[in-house]
Amino acid sequence: MENRTVVTEKKIVPAKGWFPLAGFVLLFISAVLAIIGGAITGGWGGILIGLGIFSILLSILGLCGLMAIAPNDSRVLLLFGEYRGTVVESGFFWVNPFFSKRKISLRVRNFETGSQTTPEEKDATGKVLKKKSRTMGRPSKVNDSDGNPIEISAVVVWKVVDTAEALFEVDDYEDFVAVQGEAALRNLATRYPYDSENHETSLRGSTEEICGQLRSDIQERLSDAGVHVLEARISHLAYAPEIAAAMLQRQQAGAIIAARSRIVDGAVGMVEAALGQLQRDSVVELDESQRAALVSNLLVVLCSDRSTQPVIQTGS
Repeated sequence: MENRTVVTEKKIVPAKGWFPLAGFVLLFISAVLAIIGGAITGGWGGILIGLGIFSILLSILGLCGLMAIAPNDSRVLLLFGEYRGTVVESGFFWVNPFFSKRKISLRVRNFETGSQTTPEEKDATGKVLKKKSRTMGRPSKVNDSDGNPIEISAVVVWKVVDTAEALFEVDDYEDFVAVQGEAALRNLATRYPYDSENHETSLRGSTEEICGQLRSDIQERLSDAGVHVLEARISHLAYAPEIAAAMLQRQQAGAIIAARSRIVDGAVGMVEAALGQLQRDSVVELDESQRAALVSNLLVVLCSDRSTQPVIQTGS
């Protein structure tokens, strides 16, 4: 079994940075004056110059421990590779200047599945030539549970809640979120049909349930990345172009059948009501053949998709 050290977040509140800032600035000024005084006096002035140079180096080193943290930002502090804590409180602070400070944003972020990440480009000196960026999302093409090819994409809203896990448990937590979100969406699309006629859970007909399940699936995959998924919503859902026309005809046929079924049900009810009223009010006495003809004519009139042309019978 693999042995893996799990690093848990430890929040710390360092000292405010205003007094160290003033102290190191005064030390720097004093060191400059000491060097000038040593150069003028001579003799023991060499000692003053040496102390001045040492004080300048010490003040510069001390100023490197200052850091300003904006709201919803954090700094992960490392001392020679050892995790020492995370500062999540905003303000101006001073820490050990030998700490390396890794910035992690705690702001709410979002991305659309199907987008691609362009890595950061640097030159030989380490200067950033092109910043890291993401392209616009493109729908993913998958097969639903019925085997129909569909196009689907989703928007995922998330934020970092554990800086230690986000930094140390995964290699690149932003890329990890994007890849796992895409995988969860594809897996979800294969478990449900695009549409359902018998009121079963479907991608198109059960939007709220599907989105809730998608958020749960993504959160489960990101449990070790220190990330909390706030929301996951399907932003695009359609049949693939190669079957879109056939599926549209199928939907139209289903709609026509459903409409005809309702029309027939209504027409039968109206015929029953008409025959019952004629018999109840003794308007006319009809034999079986006449009743059948009347029913046939009424159903033709009521169920026809075109306006009927009246025919007047002049004979007996």
